[in-house]
Amino acid sequence: MTTVTSPIAGRAVGLSAVPDPVFAGEMVGPGTAVDPVRRAGAAVAPVDGVLVSLHPHAFVVVSPEGHGVLTHLGIDTVQLNGEGFELLVQKGDTVQRGDAIVHWDPSGVEAAGKSAVCPVVALEATAEALSKVASDTDLKAGDTLFVWQ
Repeated sequence: MTTVTSPIAGRAVGLSAVPDPVFAGEMVGPGTAVDPVRRAGAAVAPVDGVLVSLHPHAFVVVSPEGHGVLTHLGIDTVQLNGEGFELLVQKGDTVQRGDAIVHWDPSGVEAAGKSAVCPVVALEATAEALSKVASDTDLKAGDTLFVWQ
C-alpha cells in the first residue's frame, strides 16, 4: 500500500476538473488534481522513492512498492520550455516524501496563459486500486491525496 500525499498546497479538484482531455479522461491513470495556491514555492515528493523522470514541468517518483506517481505542474506547461521552473534535484535521486523537487510559481504559469492545475496520477493503476481520493477539499503539501493498494 502506498499513501500518496499532495506535492503542493491548494484545493483538490479531481481529474475531471483538469482542462486536458488526456488527464480528465484518466488516460494517463487515475488520481486527482490540485488547484495550487498562487504563490511561488516548491513542489515536493508525494511518496518516498526514486526520481525516475524529471522535467521542469513534471516528475515521476517510483515508491519502494513499485508504484509510479506522476506530478504534472500545470497544463501545457511543457510549452514554457522550463521558464519559471527550477529543478532542485537530479533524475535518479532517492527522495523522501516532502523533499523539494521543483521550485515554481503558479501565478507565473497563469500569466503565461496556462492552467496551473496539477494532476497527480497513479501510473499503470486501475481506478479500483485507489481509495480515499481527495476531492473538493483544501490541502497543505503533505496531506493525503489518495491511497494506492
